[in-house]
Amino acid sequence: MSTGTTVPRHPVGTSGAVEHAKADELNYLHQAAAKALATNGVDSVFGLAGDGNLFLVDSYSRIPGVRYYAAVHEAGVVMMACGYAQRTGRLGVATVTRGPGLTNTLTALTEAVRVRAPMVMIVGDTPSDDYEHVQDVDQAAFVLPTGAGFEQVRSADTALRDLAVAAQRAFAEQRPVVLNVPHAFWWEHVSDAVLVWQHDPQVIAPDPEMLDRAAGALVSARRPIIVAGRGASSADARDAILELSRRLEAPVATTLRAMDLFRDHPWNVGIFGNLASIAAQDVVARADCVIFFGAGLNQRTTDRNRLIAGKAVISVDLDRSLLSRRAFVDVGVVGDVAATANAMLGLLDEAEIVPSGFGPSISALLADKDTPLTPNKPAYIDEVFDVVDAQFAADRTVVYDTGRYVFTAVRRVHVPHPDAYVHTFGYGAIGLGMGAAIGAAVADPRPVLFAVGDGGFMNGGMTEFNTAVRYGLDITVVVLNDGAYGAEFAQFAARDMDPSTSQITWPPLADVAEALGGRGFTAANRTELEAALKAAQDIQTPTLIDVRLDPADIPPEAH
Repeated sequence: MSTGTTVPRHPVGTSGAVEHAKADELNYLHQAAAKALATNGVDSVFGLAGDGNLFLVDSYSRIPGVRYYAAVHEAGVVMMACGYAQRTGRLGVATVTRGPGLTNTLTALTEAVRVRAPMVMIVGDTPSDDYEHVQDVDQAAFVLPTGAGFEQVRSADTALRDLAVAAQRAFAEQRPVVLNVPHAFWWEHVSDAVLVWQHDPQVIAPDPEMLDRAAGALVSARRPIIVAGRGASSADARDAILELSRRLEAPVATTLRAMDLFRDHPWNVGIFGNLASIAAQDVVARADCVIFFGAGLNQRTTDRNRLIAGKAVISVDLDRSLLSRRAFVDVGVVGDVAATANAMLGLLDEAEIVPSGFGPSISALLADKDTPLTPNKPAYIDEVFDVVDAQFAADRTVVYDTGRYVFTAVRRVHVPHPDAYVHTFGYGAIGLGMGAAIGAAVADPRPVLFAVGDGGFMNGGMTEFNTAVRYGLDITVVVLNDGAYGAEFAQFAARDMDPSTSQITWPPLADVAEALGGRGFTAANRTELEAALKAAQDIQTPTLIDVRLDPADIPPEAH
Protein backbone atom coordinates (compact mmCIF):
# COMPACT_ATOMS: atom_id res chain seq x y z
CA MET A 1 0.00 0.00 0.00
CA SER A 2 1.43 3.39 -0.95
CA THR A 3 1.78 6.22 1.55
CA GLY A 4 -1.47 8.12 2.03
CA THR A 5 -3.73 5.31 0.86
CA THR A 6 -6.80 4.96 3.06
CA VAL A 7 -6.77 1.65 4.89
CA PRO A 8 -10.07 -0.24 4.51
CA ARG A 9 -11.84 -0.92 7.82
CA HIS A 10 -14.02 -3.76 6.56
CA PRO A 11 -13.77 -7.45 7.56
CA VAL A 12 -11.61 -9.75 5.47
CA GLY A 13 -12.45 -9.98 1.81
CA THR A 14 -15.49 -10.83 -0.18
CA SER A 15 -16.27 -13.90 -2.24
CA GLY A 16 -14.61 -14.72 -5.52
CA ALA A 17 -11.25 -15.91 -6.76
CA VAL A 18 -8.08 -14.78 -5.02
CA GLU A 19 -7.18 -11.32 -6.29
CA HIS A 20 -3.70 -9.94 -6.77
CA ALA A 21 -2.76 -6.30 -6.48
CA LYS A 22 -0.52 -5.14 -9.26
CA ALA A 23 3.14 -5.67 -8.43
CA ASP A 24 5.09 -2.47 -8.93
CA GLU A 25 8.22 -3.17 -6.93
CA LEU A 26 10.15 -5.74 -4.94
CA ASN A 27 10.33 -5.37 -1.19
CA TYR A 28 11.20 -7.27 1.97
CA LEU A 29 8.81 -9.79 3.44
CA HIS A 30 8.35 -7.81 6.66
CA GLN A 31 7.15 -4.86 4.56
CA ALA A 32 4.94 -6.98 2.32
CA ALA A 33 3.33 -8.78 5.27
CA ALA A 34 2.57 -5.48 6.98
CA LYS A 35 0.98 -4.18 3.78
CA ALA A 36 -1.04 -7.36 3.44
CA LEU A 37 -2.47 -6.88 6.93
CA ALA A 38 -3.47 -3.28 6.26
CA THR A 39 -4.85 -3.99 2.80
CA ASN A 40 -7.10 -6.66 4.28
CA GLY A 41 -8.62 -4.25 6.78
CA VAL A 42 -6.48 -5.00 9.84
CA ASP A 43 -6.39 -1.58 11.46
CA SER A 44 -5.05 -2.74 14.84
CA VAL A 45 -2.24 -5.16 15.67
CA PHE A 46 -1.36 -6.10 19.25
CA GLY A 47 2.13 -7.25 20.02
CA LEU A 48 5.34 -7.43 21.96
CA ALA A 49 8.39 -6.94 19.78
CA GLY A 50 11.48 -9.13 19.88
CA ASP A 51 14.11 -10.46 17.51
CA GLY A 52 11.62 -12.68 15.72
CA ASN A 53 9.01 -10.05 14.84
CA LEU A 54 10.36 -6.51 15.38
CA PHE A 55 10.80 -5.77 11.68
CA LEU A 56 7.15 -6.66 10.97
CA VAL A 57 6.14 -4.42 13.86
CA ASP A 58 8.21 -1.53 12.51
CA SER A 59 6.84 -1.85 8.98
CA TYR A 60 3.23 -2.08 10.13
CA SER A 61 3.63 0.92 12.45
CA ARG A 62 4.76 3.07 9.50
CA ILE A 63 1.53 2.52 7.53
CA PRO A 64 -0.90 5.49 7.73
CA GLY A 65 -4.33 4.75 9.15
CA VAL A 66 -3.40 1.74 11.29
CA ARG A 67 -2.06 1.38 14.81
CA TYR A 68 0.22 -0.99 16.64
CA TYR A 69 -0.51 -1.53 20.35
CA ALA A 70 2.48 -2.60 22.43
CA ALA A 71 1.66 -4.85 25.38
CA VAL A 72 3.79 -5.56 28.45
CA HIS A 73 3.41 -9.36 28.48
CA GLU A 74 2.72 -11.85 25.71
CA ALA A 75 -0.42 -13.15 27.46
CA GLY A 76 -1.74 -9.59 27.28
CA VAL A 77 -0.99 -9.53 23.55
CA VAL A 78 -3.18 -12.55 22.92
CA MET A 79 -6.01 -11.33 25.14
CA MET A 80 -6.03 -7.91 23.48
CA ALA A 81 -6.50 -9.55 20.09
CA CYS A 82 -9.07 -11.89 21.64
CA GLY A 83 -11.07 -9.01 23.14
CA TYR A 84 -10.89 -7.12 19.84
CA ALA A 85 -12.15 -10.15 17.90
CA GLN A 86 -15.02 -10.77 20.32
CA ARG A 87 -16.11 -7.15 20.37
CA THR A 88 -16.05 -6.67 16.59
CA GLY A 89 -16.48 -10.12 15.03
CA ARG A 90 -13.45 -9.21 12.93
CA LEU A 91 -10.03 -10.82 12.82
CA GLY A 92 -7.85 -10.19 15.85
CA VAL A 93 -4.14 -10.00 15.00
CA ALA A 94 -1.33 -10.53 17.50
CA THR A 95 2.41 -10.87 17.12
CA VAL A 96 5.10 -12.12 19.49
CA THR A 97 8.65 -13.28 19.18
CA ARG A 98 10.06 -16.79 19.24
CA GLY A 99 10.78 -19.21 22.08
CA PRO A 100 9.77 -17.68 25.42
CA GLY A 101 7.75 -15.07 23.56
CA LEU A 102 5.58 -17.86 22.23
CA THR A 103 5.52 -20.02 25.35
CA ASN A 104 4.40 -17.03 27.43
CA THR A 105 1.18 -16.96 25.37
CA LEU A 106 0.02 -20.51 25.97
CA THR A 107 -2.52 -19.95 28.76
CA ALA A 108 -4.05 -16.99 26.96
CA LEU A 109 -3.98 -18.85 23.66
CA THR A 110 -5.94 -21.69 25.25
CA GLU A 111 -8.48 -19.14 26.52
CA ALA A 112 -8.85 -17.68 23.02
CA VAL A 113 -9.45 -21.17 21.64
CA ARG A 114 -12.13 -21.87 24.26
CA VAL A 115 -14.03 -18.66 23.45
CA ARG A 116 -13.69 -19.36 19.71
CA ALA A 117 -12.01 -16.06 18.84
CA PRO A 118 -10.97 -15.72 15.17
CA MET A 119 -7.34 -14.63 15.46
CA VAL A 120 -4.00 -14.85 13.73
CA MET A 121 -0.87 -14.75 15.87
CA ILE A 122 2.28 -14.08 13.85
CA VAL A 123 5.34 -15.59 15.53
CA GLY A 124 8.95 -15.39 14.47
CA ASP A 125 11.08 -18.53 14.69
CA THR A 126 14.78 -19.04 15.38
CA PRO A 127 17.36 -19.10 12.56
CA SER A 128 17.21 -22.54 10.96
CA ASP A 129 21.00 -22.86 10.80
CA ASP A 130 21.59 -22.13 14.50
CA TYR A 131 21.38 -25.57 16.10
CA GLU A 132 22.09 -24.32 19.61
CA HIS A 133 20.10 -21.10 19.63
CA VAL A 134 19.13 -20.36 23.23
CA GLN A 135 15.47 -19.73 22.27
CA ASP A 136 15.03 -22.70 19.96
CA VAL A 137 12.01 -24.91 20.70
CA ASP A 138 9.59 -26.94 18.61
CA GLN A 139 7.00 -24.16 18.36
CA ALA A 140 4.31 -26.32 16.77
CA ALA A 141 4.63 -28.81 19.62
CA PHE A 142 3.77 -26.05 22.10
CA VAL A 143 0.93 -24.54 20.09
CA LEU A 144 -1.09 -27.58 19.06
CA PRO A 145 -2.04 -28.83 22.57
CA THR A 146 -3.77 -25.47 23.22
CA GLY A 147 -6.24 -26.28 20.45
CA ALA A 148 -5.02 -23.44 18.24
CA GLY A 149 -4.24 -24.00 14.59
CA PHE A 150 -0.70 -23.85 13.25
CA GLU A 151 0.38 -22.64 9.83
CA GLN A 152 4.05 -22.94 8.84
CA VAL A 153 5.49 -20.41 6.39
CA ARG A 154 7.20 -22.61 3.83
CA SER A 155 9.30 -19.97 2.07
CA ALA A 156 9.43 -16.22 1.63
CA ASP A 157 7.68 -16.64 -1.70
CA THR A 158 4.74 -18.49 -0.12
CA ALA A 159 4.53 -16.30 3.00
CA LEU A 160 1.71 -14.01 1.90
CA ARG A 161 -0.33 -16.99 0.75
CA ASP A 162 0.40 -18.71 4.07
CA LEU A 163 -0.79 -15.58 5.87
CA ALA A 164 -3.98 -15.57 3.83
CA VAL A 165 -4.57 -19.24 4.63
CA ALA A 166 -4.07 -18.58 8.36
CA ALA A 167 -6.61 -15.74 8.29
CA GLN A 168 -9.12 -17.78 6.34
CA ARG A 169 -8.69 -20.75 8.67
CA ALA A 170 -9.19 -18.50 11.71
CA PHE A 171 -12.63 -17.52 10.44
CA ALA A 172 -13.63 -20.91 9.09
CA GLU A 173 -12.52 -22.74 12.24
CA GLN A 174 -13.44 -19.94 14.69
CA ARG A 175 -10.19 -20.19 16.62
CA PRO A 176 -6.70 -18.67 16.75
CA VAL A 177 -4.21 -19.79 14.12
CA VAL A 178 -0.47 -19.32 14.72
CA LEU A 179 1.58 -18.33 11.67
CA ASN A 180 5.19 -19.46 12.21
CA VAL A 181 7.78 -17.42 10.26
CA PRO A 182 11.44 -18.52 10.13
CA HIS A 183 13.79 -15.70 11.03
CA ALA A 184 15.68 -15.41 7.74
CA PHE A 185 12.52 -14.97 5.65
CA TRP A 186 11.80 -11.45 6.94
CA TRP A 187 14.74 -10.04 4.96
CA GLU A 188 14.12 -11.84 1.69
CA HIS A 189 12.78 -9.88 -1.25
CA VAL A 190 9.26 -10.81 -2.32
CA SER A 191 6.76 -9.53 -4.83
CA ASP A 192 4.60 -6.62 -3.73
CA ALA A 193 1.51 -8.55 -4.85
CA VAL A 194 -1.03 -8.79 -2.03
CA LEU A 195 -3.58 -11.54 -1.62
CA VAL A 196 -7.07 -10.49 -0.66
CA TRP A 197 -8.25 -12.90 2.00
CA GLN A 198 -11.51 -14.73 1.53
CA HIS A 199 -14.19 -14.92 4.21
CA ASP A 200 -17.51 -16.16 2.88
CA PRO A 201 -20.17 -16.52 5.58
CA GLN A 202 -23.02 -18.39 3.96
CA VAL A 203 -26.60 -19.04 5.00
CA ILE A 204 -26.83 -22.80 5.44
CA ALA A 205 -30.36 -24.14 5.10
CA PRO A 206 -31.33 -26.97 7.47
CA ASP A 207 -31.66 -30.52 6.20
CA PRO A 208 -35.40 -31.20 5.61
CA GLU A 209 -35.32 -34.59 7.35
CA MET A 210 -33.68 -33.21 10.51
CA LEU A 211 -36.03 -30.24 10.42
CA ASP A 212 -39.00 -32.62 10.33
CA ARG A 213 -37.60 -34.48 13.33
CA ALA A 214 -37.19 -31.23 15.23
CA ALA A 215 -40.75 -30.19 14.37
CA GLY A 216 -41.97 -33.59 15.54
CA ALA A 217 -40.33 -33.05 18.93
CA LEU A 218 -41.95 -29.63 19.18
CA VAL A 219 -45.36 -31.07 18.34
CA SER A 220 -45.02 -33.44 21.30
CA ALA A 221 -43.86 -30.72 23.71
CA ARG A 222 -46.26 -29.11 26.16
CA ARG A 223 -43.88 -26.74 27.91
CA PRO A 224 -41.04 -25.80 25.52
CA ILE A 225 -38.33 -23.26 26.31
CA ILE A 226 -35.97 -21.61 23.79
CA VAL A 227 -32.32 -20.88 24.65
CA ALA A 228 -30.15 -18.64 22.48
CA GLY A 229 -26.35 -18.70 22.52
CA ARG A 230 -23.83 -16.21 21.16
CA GLY A 231 -24.29 -17.76 17.72
CA ALA A 232 -27.91 -16.55 17.77
CA SER A 233 -27.28 -12.92 18.70
CA SER A 234 -27.65 -11.31 15.26
CA ALA A 235 -30.72 -9.17 14.63
CA ASP A 236 -32.15 -11.66 12.12
CA ALA A 237 -31.64 -14.59 14.47
CA ARG A 238 -33.16 -12.73 17.42
CA ASP A 239 -36.24 -11.73 15.41
CA ALA A 240 -36.77 -15.29 14.13
CA ILE A 241 -36.39 -16.78 17.61
CA LEU A 242 -38.85 -14.30 19.12
CA GLU A 243 -41.37 -15.10 16.41
CA LEU A 244 -40.95 -18.81 17.16
CA SER A 245 -41.36 -18.02 20.86
CA ARG A 246 -44.59 -16.15 20.13
CA ARG A 247 -45.90 -18.99 17.99
CA LEU A 248 -45.11 -21.63 20.63
CA GLU A 249 -45.77 -19.34 23.60
CA ALA A 250 -42.39 -20.55 24.83
CA PRO A 251 -40.23 -18.69 27.39
CA VAL A 252 -36.83 -17.51 26.14
CA ALA A 253 -33.44 -17.70 27.83
CA THR A 254 -29.81 -17.22 26.86
CA THR A 255 -26.43 -18.65 27.62
CA LEU A 256 -24.02 -16.42 29.50
CA ARG A 257 -22.36 -15.21 26.30
CA ALA A 258 -25.71 -14.09 24.86
CA MET A 259 -26.80 -12.31 28.03
CA ASP A 260 -29.54 -9.67 27.73
CA LEU A 261 -30.47 -10.61 24.16
CA PHE A 262 -34.12 -10.79 25.30
CA ARG A 263 -33.83 -8.50 28.31
CA ASP A 264 -37.15 -6.65 27.87
CA HIS A 265 -39.21 -9.63 26.73
CA PRO A 266 -42.03 -10.56 29.16
CA TRP A 267 -41.10 -14.27 29.03
CA ASN A 268 -37.36 -13.75 29.42
CA VAL A 269 -35.97 -16.29 31.90
CA GLY A 270 -32.47 -14.78 31.88
CA ILE A 271 -29.32 -16.90 31.88
CA PHE A 272 -29.74 -20.63 31.39
CA GLY A 273 -27.05 -22.72 33.07
CA ASN A 274 -25.18 -22.91 36.34
CA LEU A 275 -25.54 -19.13 36.67
CA ALA A 276 -29.34 -19.30 36.49
CA SER A 277 -31.37 -17.54 39.15
CA ILE A 278 -33.77 -19.39 41.44
CA ALA A 279 -36.71 -18.22 39.31
CA ALA A 280 -34.99 -19.39 36.12
CA GLN A 281 -34.26 -22.80 37.61
CA ASP A 282 -37.93 -23.12 38.60
CA VAL A 283 -39.09 -22.36 35.06
CA VAL A 284 -36.54 -24.72 33.53
CA ALA A 285 -37.60 -27.51 35.90
CA ARG A 286 -41.16 -27.24 34.53
CA ALA A 287 -40.11 -27.40 30.88
CA ASP A 288 -40.33 -30.65 28.92
CA CYS A 289 -38.41 -29.55 25.80
CA VAL A 290 -35.40 -27.25 25.32
CA ILE A 291 -34.53 -25.77 21.93
CA PHE A 292 -30.97 -24.43 21.75
CA PHE A 293 -29.95 -22.03 18.98
CA GLY A 294 -26.25 -21.24 18.45
CA ALA A 295 -25.23 -22.46 21.92
CA GLY A 296 -22.09 -24.40 22.77
CA LEU A 297 -23.91 -26.68 25.26
CA ASN A 298 -20.96 -27.15 27.57
CA GLN A 299 -21.22 -28.48 31.12
CA ARG A 300 -21.82 -24.98 32.51
CA THR A 301 -24.64 -24.28 30.07
CA THR A 302 -26.45 -27.48 31.02
CA ASP A 303 -25.26 -27.45 34.67
CA ARG A 304 -23.69 -30.86 34.08
CA ASN A 305 -26.84 -31.99 32.24
CA ARG A 306 -29.01 -31.36 35.32
CA LEU A 307 -31.09 -28.72 33.55
CA ILE A 308 -31.90 -30.90 30.57
CA ALA A 309 -32.46 -34.23 32.32
CA GLY A 310 -35.76 -35.83 31.28
CA LYS A 311 -36.38 -33.23 28.56
CA ALA A 312 -36.37 -33.46 24.78
CA VAL A 313 -33.34 -31.52 23.53
CA ILE A 314 -33.15 -29.87 20.10
CA SER A 315 -29.96 -28.08 19.09
CA VAL A 316 -29.44 -25.86 16.05
CA ASP A 317 -25.87 -24.89 15.20
CA LEU A 318 -23.58 -24.36 12.22
CA ASP A 319 -20.88 -26.51 13.82
CA ARG A 320 -21.55 -30.12 12.85
CA SER A 321 -18.66 -31.37 14.98
CA LEU A 322 -20.12 -29.71 18.08
CA LEU A 323 -23.46 -31.44 17.61
CA SER A 324 -21.73 -34.79 17.19
CA ARG A 325 -20.02 -34.36 20.60
CA ARG A 326 -23.27 -33.77 22.51
CA ALA A 327 -24.77 -37.22 23.11
CA PHE A 328 -27.69 -35.76 25.08
CA VAL A 329 -29.04 -33.92 21.99
CA ASP A 330 -32.09 -35.75 20.66
CA VAL A 331 -32.29 -33.78 17.41
CA GLY A 332 -29.28 -31.91 16.06
CA VAL A 333 -29.94 -29.58 13.14
CA VAL A 334 -27.03 -28.13 11.18
CA GLY A 335 -28.12 -24.80 9.81
CA ASP A 336 -28.27 -21.04 10.03
CA VAL A 337 -30.18 -19.97 13.15
CA ALA A 338 -32.58 -17.52 11.48
CA ALA A 339 -33.22 -19.79 8.49
CA THR A 340 -33.88 -22.79 10.74
CA ALA A 341 -36.17 -20.93 13.14
CA ASN A 342 -38.18 -19.56 10.22
CA ALA A 343 -38.41 -23.01 8.67
CA MET A 344 -39.67 -24.42 11.99
CA LEU A 345 -42.34 -21.72 12.03
CA GLY A 346 -43.52 -22.79 8.61
CA LEU A 347 -43.82 -26.42 9.64
CA LEU A 348 -45.69 -25.53 12.85
CA ASP A 349 -48.14 -23.42 10.89
CA GLU A 350 -48.69 -26.23 8.39
CA ALA A 351 -49.38 -28.65 11.23
CA GLU A 352 -51.69 -26.09 12.90
CA ILE A 353 -49.99 -26.60 16.25
CA VAL A 354 -51.78 -24.94 19.17
CA PRO A 355 -49.59 -22.58 21.28
CA SER A 356 -48.40 -24.09 24.55
CA GLY A 357 -49.43 -21.33 26.95
CA PHE A 358 -46.22 -21.97 28.91
CA GLY A 359 -44.81 -18.47 28.49
CA PRO A 360 -47.85 -16.58 29.81
CA SER A 361 -48.15 -19.04 32.72
CA ILE A 362 -44.73 -18.26 34.18
CA SER A 363 -44.76 -14.44 33.96
CA ALA A 364 -45.27 -14.00 37.70
CA LEU A 365 -42.28 -16.21 38.50
CA LEU A 366 -39.99 -14.10 36.33
CA ALA A 367 -40.61 -10.96 38.34
CA ASP A 368 -37.96 -12.18 40.80
CA LYS A 369 -35.40 -13.54 38.35
CA ASP A 370 -32.65 -11.27 39.70
CA THR A 371 -32.98 -12.61 43.24
CA PRO A 372 -29.66 -13.96 44.58
CA LEU A 373 -29.25 -17.71 44.88
CA THR A 374 -28.95 -17.20 48.66
CA PRO A 375 -31.75 -14.67 49.26
CA ASN A 376 -31.57 -14.89 53.07
CA LYS A 377 -27.88 -13.96 53.20
CA PRO A 378 -27.22 -10.22 53.14
CA ALA A 379 -24.33 -9.67 50.78
CA TYR A 380 -22.73 -6.27 50.21
CA ILE A 381 -21.48 -7.50 46.83
CA ASP A 382 -25.09 -7.54 45.55
CA GLU A 383 -25.29 -3.84 46.36
CA VAL A 384 -21.91 -3.20 44.75
CA PHE A 385 -23.04 -4.55 41.39
CA ASP A 386 -26.46 -2.90 41.63
CA VAL A 387 -24.68 0.43 42.06
CA VAL A 388 -22.29 -0.32 39.20
CA ASP A 389 -25.19 -1.26 36.91
CA ALA A 390 -27.11 1.90 37.77
CA GLN A 391 -24.21 4.38 37.80
CA PHE A 392 -21.98 3.25 34.95
CA ALA A 393 -22.80 4.45 31.42
CA ALA A 394 -25.60 2.28 30.00
CA ASP A 395 -24.02 2.18 26.54
CA ARG A 396 -20.99 0.17 27.60
CA THR A 397 -18.77 -2.82 27.06
CA VAL A 398 -18.48 -5.24 29.98
CA VAL A 399 -15.50 -7.52 30.64
CA TYR A 400 -14.99 -9.82 33.61
CA ASP A 401 -11.88 -11.58 34.78
CA THR A 402 -12.38 -15.05 36.25
CA GLY A 403 -13.51 -15.03 39.89
CA ARG A 404 -16.31 -16.08 42.18
CA TYR A 405 -17.81 -12.57 42.15
CA VAL A 406 -18.91 -13.29 38.57
CA PHE A 407 -21.83 -15.38 39.84
CA THR A 408 -23.31 -12.17 41.26
CA ALA A 409 -22.12 -9.77 38.57
CA VAL A 410 -23.69 -11.45 35.54
CA ARG A 411 -27.15 -11.39 37.12
CA ARG A 412 -26.98 -7.75 38.18
CA VAL A 413 -24.93 -5.90 35.53
CA HIS A 414 -26.49 -5.64 32.09
CA VAL A 415 -25.15 -5.05 28.58
CA PRO A 416 -26.85 -3.23 25.69
CA HIS A 417 -26.28 -6.25 23.41
CA PRO A 418 -24.44 -9.57 23.72
CA ASP A 419 -21.69 -8.20 21.47
CA ALA A 420 -20.88 -5.76 24.28
CA TYR A 421 -19.99 -8.62 26.61
CA VAL A 422 -16.43 -9.94 26.28
CA HIS A 423 -15.87 -13.41 27.75
CA THR A 424 -12.57 -14.30 29.43
CA PHE A 425 -13.15 -17.39 31.52
CA GLY A 426 -13.34 -20.21 29.01
CA TYR A 427 -10.21 -21.71 30.60
CA GLY A 428 -10.85 -20.60 34.18
CA ALA A 429 -7.56 -18.68 34.47
CA ILE A 430 -7.44 -15.48 36.50
CA GLY A 431 -5.46 -12.46 35.32
CA LEU A 432 -6.40 -12.50 31.63
CA GLY A 433 -9.24 -9.99 31.58
CA MET A 434 -7.29 -6.72 31.48
CA GLY A 435 -5.84 -7.56 28.08
CA ALA A 436 -9.31 -8.38 26.75
CA ALA A 437 -10.63 -5.09 28.14
CA ILE A 438 -7.91 -3.21 26.26
CA GLY A 439 -8.70 -5.02 23.02
CA ALA A 440 -12.40 -4.24 23.48
CA ALA A 441 -11.65 -0.57 24.14
CA VAL A 442 -9.55 -0.37 20.98
CA ALA A 443 -12.35 -2.05 19.02
CA ASP A 444 -15.16 0.23 20.19
CA PRO A 445 -15.14 3.75 21.67
CA ARG A 446 -17.79 3.03 24.30
CA PRO A 447 -16.57 3.05 27.93
CA VAL A 448 -15.38 -0.31 29.19
CA LEU A 449 -16.32 -1.67 32.59
CA PHE A 450 -13.80 -4.27 33.71
CA ALA A 451 -14.47 -6.18 36.93
CA VAL A 452 -11.67 -8.25 38.43
CA GLY A 453 -10.77 -9.82 41.74
CA ASP A 454 -7.81 -8.53 43.69
CA GLY A 455 -5.86 -11.70 42.92
CA GLY A 456 -6.69 -11.45 39.22
CA PHE A 457 -5.60 -7.82 39.11
CA MET A 458 -2.28 -8.54 40.78
CA ASN A 459 -1.78 -11.69 38.71
CA GLY A 460 -2.11 -10.06 35.31
CA GLY A 461 -4.29 -6.97 35.36
CA MET A 462 -1.66 -4.71 36.89
CA THR A 463 0.77 -5.75 34.15
CA GLU A 464 -1.36 -4.21 31.41
CA PHE A 465 -3.04 -1.35 33.31
CA ASN A 466 -0.27 0.99 32.18
CA THR A 467 -0.85 -0.15 28.59
CA ALA A 468 -4.38 1.23 28.87
CA VAL A 469 -2.88 4.45 30.26
CA ARG A 470 -0.34 4.78 27.46
CA TYR A 471 -3.09 4.62 24.84
CA GLY A 472 -5.59 6.77 26.74
CA LEU A 473 -8.33 4.11 26.78
CA ASP A 474 -11.63 4.67 28.56
CA ILE A 475 -11.53 1.70 30.95
CA THR A 476 -12.81 1.61 34.51
CA VAL A 477 -11.35 -1.26 36.53
CA VAL A 478 -13.53 -2.31 39.47
CA VAL A 479 -11.42 -4.49 41.78
CA LEU A 480 -13.44 -6.73 44.11
CA ASN A 481 -10.84 -6.73 46.85
CA ASP A 482 -11.44 -9.28 49.61
CA GLY A 483 -7.73 -9.56 50.40
CA ALA A 484 -7.66 -13.19 49.38
CA TYR A 485 -7.78 -15.74 46.64
CA GLY A 486 -11.48 -16.01 47.37
CA ALA A 487 -12.39 -19.34 45.82
CA GLU A 488 -9.73 -21.03 47.90
CA PHE A 489 -10.82 -19.09 51.00
CA ALA A 490 -14.36 -20.40 50.54
CA GLN A 491 -13.21 -24.00 50.18
CA PHE A 492 -11.09 -23.80 53.33
CA ALA A 493 -13.92 -22.19 55.28
CA ALA A 494 -16.48 -24.73 54.09
CA ARG A 495 -14.36 -27.52 55.57
CA ASP A 496 -13.63 -25.71 58.85
CA MET A 497 -9.99 -25.34 57.83
CA ASP A 498 -7.74 -22.35 58.35
CA PRO A 499 -8.23 -20.03 55.33
CA SER A 500 -5.32 -17.76 56.21
CA THR A 501 -3.02 -19.27 53.58
CA SER A 502 -5.37 -17.90 50.91
CA GLN A 503 -5.28 -14.36 52.35
CA ILE A 504 -2.77 -11.78 51.13
CA THR A 505 -2.06 -8.20 52.14
CA TRP A 506 -1.83 -6.21 48.92
CA PRO A 507 -0.41 -2.71 48.51
CA PRO A 508 -3.03 0.09 48.32
CA LEU A 509 -4.39 -0.56 44.84
CA ALA A 510 -5.59 2.99 44.26
CA ASP A 511 -2.02 4.14 44.81
CA VAL A 512 -0.77 1.46 42.42
CA ALA A 513 -3.12 2.78 39.72
CA GLU A 514 -1.86 6.34 40.27
CA ALA A 515 1.75 5.17 40.08
CA LEU A 516 0.99 3.47 36.77
CA GLY A 517 -0.32 6.75 35.34
CA GLY A 518 -4.06 6.26 35.84
CA ARG A 519 -6.50 7.38 38.50
CA GLY A 520 -7.27 5.42 41.66
CA PHE A 521 -10.08 5.43 44.22
CA THR A 522 -10.90 3.34 47.27
CA ALA A 523 -14.54 2.51 48.06
CA ALA A 524 -15.53 0.95 51.37
CA ASN A 525 -19.24 1.83 51.16
CA ARG A 526 -21.99 2.74 48.72
CA THR A 527 -21.41 6.50 48.91
CA GLU A 528 -17.72 6.16 48.13
CA LEU A 529 -18.44 3.74 45.27
CA GLU A 530 -21.00 6.09 43.69
CA ALA A 531 -18.57 9.00 43.92
CA ALA A 532 -15.74 6.96 42.38
CA LEU A 533 -17.91 5.78 39.48
CA LYS A 534 -18.98 9.35 38.74
CA ALA A 535 -15.39 10.55 38.81
CA ALA A 536 -14.29 7.73 36.52
CA GLN A 537 -16.80 8.74 33.88
CA ASP A 538 -16.02 12.42 34.18
CA ILE A 539 -12.26 12.02 33.67
CA GLN A 540 -12.44 9.27 30.99
CA THR A 541 -8.95 7.98 31.63
CA PRO A 542 -8.02 4.51 32.89
CA THR A 543 -9.33 4.39 36.44
CA LEU A 544 -9.22 1.80 39.20
CA ILE A 545 -11.79 1.56 41.98
CA ASP A 546 -10.61 -0.60 44.87
CA VAL A 547 -13.84 -1.96 46.38
CA ARG A 548 -13.08 -3.28 49.85
CA LEU A 549 -14.86 -6.50 50.76
CA ASP A 550 -14.71 -9.18 53.37
CA PRO A 551 -14.26 -12.70 51.92
CA ALA A 552 -17.59 -13.61 53.54
CA ASP A 553 -19.35 -10.85 51.56
CA ILE A 554 -19.36 -13.08 48.48
CA PRO A 555 -22.04 -15.79 48.58
CA PRO A 556 -20.59 -19.26 49.19
CA GLU A 557 -22.15 -20.76 46.07
CA ALA A 558 -19.87 -18.59 43.90
CA HIS A 559 -16.79 -20.81 43.91
